[in-house]
Amino acid sequence: MPGATKATTTRNGNGNGKVKKEDTEDDYAGSDDEPIGKKRMPNGKPKTKAPAKKKVKKEESGSDAEDDEPVAKKKARAPKKKSVKVESDAEDSDDQPVKKKAQKKAAGKKAKKEAPASPKKKGKAKEEVEEDEVYRWWEAQEDPNGDGTEKWQTLVHSGVIFPPPYDPLPKGVKMKYNGKSVNLPPAAEEVAGFYAAMIETDHAQDKTFNKNFFDDFKKVLKEHPPLDGTKMTNLDMCDFRPMFEHFAAEKERKKSLTTAEKKELKKQKDDLEESYITCLLDGRKEKVGNFRVEPPGLFRGRGEHPKKGALKYRVRPEDITLNIGKGVPIPVPNMPGKWKAVQHDQSVTWLANWQENVNGNYKYVFLAAGSSLKGQSDMMKFEKARELKKHVDRIRADYNADLRNKVMADRQRATAMYFIDRLALRAGNEKGEDEADTVGCCSLRCEHVTLEQPNFIVFDFLGKDSIRYYNRVVVDQQVFKNVRIFKEAKEDDDNLFDRVTTSLMNKHLASYMKGLTAKVFRTYNASITFQEQLDEGTPKNASVQEKLNAYNSANRMVAILCNHQRAAPKTHDQSMGKLMDRVRGLKYERMKLRHVLFNTDPKFKKQKKLAEDESDIDDDWIEAHEEEMKTKEIEKTEKKFAKDNEKLAEDGKPAMKDKELKEKIDVVNEDFKRLKKERGTGRATLKRDRPVEKLVEQIDKLEERIRTSKLQLEDREAGKEVSLGTSKINYLDPRITAAWCKEHDVPIEKIFSKTLLVKFPWAMEVDTEWKF
Repeated sequence: MPGATKATTTRNGNGNGKVKKEDTEDDYAGSDDEPIGKKRMPNGKPKTKAPAKKKVKKEESGSDAEDDEPVAKKKARAPKKKSVKVESDAEDSDDQPVKKKAQKKAAGKKAKKEAPASPKKKGKAKEEVEEDEVYRWWEAQEDPNGDGTEKWQTLVHSGVIFPPPYDPLPKGVKMKYNGKSVNLPPAAEEVAGFYAAMIETDHAQDKTFNKNFFDDFKKVLKEHPPLDGTKMTNLDMCDFRPMFEHFAAEKERKKSLTTAEKKELKKQKDDLEESYITCLLDGRKEKVGNFRVEPPGLFRGRGEHPKKGALKYRVRPEDITLNIGKGVPIPVPNMPGKWKAVQHDQSVTWLANWQENVNGNYKYVFLAAGSSLKGQSDMMKFEKARELKKHVDRIRADYNADLRNKVMADRQRATAMYFIDRLALRAGNEKGEDEADTVGCCSLRCEHVTLEQPNFIVFDFLGKDSIRYYNRVVVDQQVFKNVRIFKEAKEDDDNLFDRVTTSLMNKHLASYMKGLTAKVFRTYNASITFQEQLDEGTPKNASVQEKLNAYNSANRMVAILCNHQRAAPKTHDQSMGKLMDRVRGLKYERMKLRHVLFNTDPKFKKQKKLAEDESDIDDDWIEAHEEEMKTKEIEKTEKKFAKDNEKLAEDGKPAMKDKELKEKIDVVNEDFKRLKKERGTGRATLKRDRPVEKLVEQIDKLEERIRTSKLQLEDREAGKEVSLGTSKINYLDPRITAAWCKEHDVPIEKIFSKTLLVKFPWAMEVDTEWKF
């Protein structure tokens, strides 16, 4: 896209403002407090005749696609069964790829018509299992654009699952006020516990958070006063430490449970949730996304939200409206109460909704990210962005011409369109007084834009989630002139574009292409920029890690363009230190193998690449490293011993005696005594003799692992202040990644997490020639 790459390279870091980690956006909100449904009608009721726009949390349904886009009517198709190899997903985060096991190269061939196989489980045995039936909607749908009306014929589900009721604390655990223990009734004790659990977080140091919490806490105390008559009027005199320490002890107790106890708790949880996990949609079993109702707590918000710290009430059946098929059994709540309402609206895709009390937003239960409805919505979103390619030149020509339009409203619209297109700014919406002061393009105020001669504009404002957007860019001379005109005779807090609104902008854009909005430009520019960066920056003859670095570099360009910033993780330096130690550990292994090789055949000392000592590992480091290795090996031995004894107990067999553990530890100590004697001698031995060819091969493999680890270090450092997951989930057409992986023989599991592979099965069908 013209100007996109340039815009990503003129950013002046993060500026001096606060930058908050933006893990995900739109459909994978990182906070439990983020509202899922943003839109509500003037009467306060949710829309029912058109699907609601929403945000969905990571653990929830997960699709960014707008529900006001039509979803295609579907024809039921017999699902296919297949056997796949199973592998555990080593990463929890949706941003983290499923590592290990490369795909076979598919260059020049079309991808086989099958959903991506689940990654494989580590271990020697390759367990063959039958995967759940997969509905291949992208093959079955008759009309890829849909008609925007009926989304389903039949719908059967179990409703939502409510969190358990409050369990009062032991009698000896009480908060204190002015140094004295306070006897709180359960309702007030629960709210005090919400704050107590957070006293060592940044939230408890925030003035707004503390004020909002204490205001709501006093309301609860008024209704449920302390049983001993204590009057609490000052938060500073409250001591929540006894409660905090109890929670910390409970956390440690749960960690120390045996494997069998943990399995039993997990089984109980799974049994309780079993009927809620799936629903029947048009006779097909589909997974439900966020079927768990949020427990009560304190609202955290994002950024400088004015309501952070406010009390989130417990949601009850009387608060929830269900949407379900006609004539099917109405689910019974798992807590006392009756549903607020039950409806049968086939034009929407949510299964349940309720209104949360803090911001008054509606929250929705949707199908999971990998469901047919979510998949169709995602696919249509990216197809809409691809369709924009046919119209974008005409749109750009028109808004460039309108930059000089004598009608001021048209000139402002053209200038705003220039920023939305060139800088990928969000359009922006009006905000209420009780909402965070964040803005987008159409809601920019004069204070957010500074002019610098001859043609620089400095943007400085808080964007979505209160993340600072700071960018100093070169603009066309006419754009510079227009902004100067728009600012004349205005105060700092006046709107820069006082004759443009987001709705007017979108209405104008729809005249070029059906369904075109400013948001589509953001998706289009992100994906087209990503495609161009991959095409230009991917090395042809390179290692997988070098290609992955090129992929992440392209993704970073998009993240910078879209202002997907994050603060460098607090553990970044520690993480980098561990990676560097891993590199040194590999060098240690190489050193030992070199010494064994030289002892076996001294002629290898003459080879330059083998003769040079490892530069950054000295005797002190080696001593510390070997001590650490010994400690870990003993811990590993002890854990295995305990686990084996648990297994023996489960099987009703006698446990091994401590004497056997001591013997195992003695073997470990003997091994490390040998390593200690070898330090500084240039000699080394192995438990088993290996031929010279095998030693050379192992050294070469270590060289490659060291090189790969160094590339990972570079990549981690380059991306410490950029969130790559947001664009990958929401703005980058997943088919770009699938085609790139096939073309360059990179296992897609190294880029897409298991969650994303489930979310985008339709994208795996493309061949190597596919382009956005």
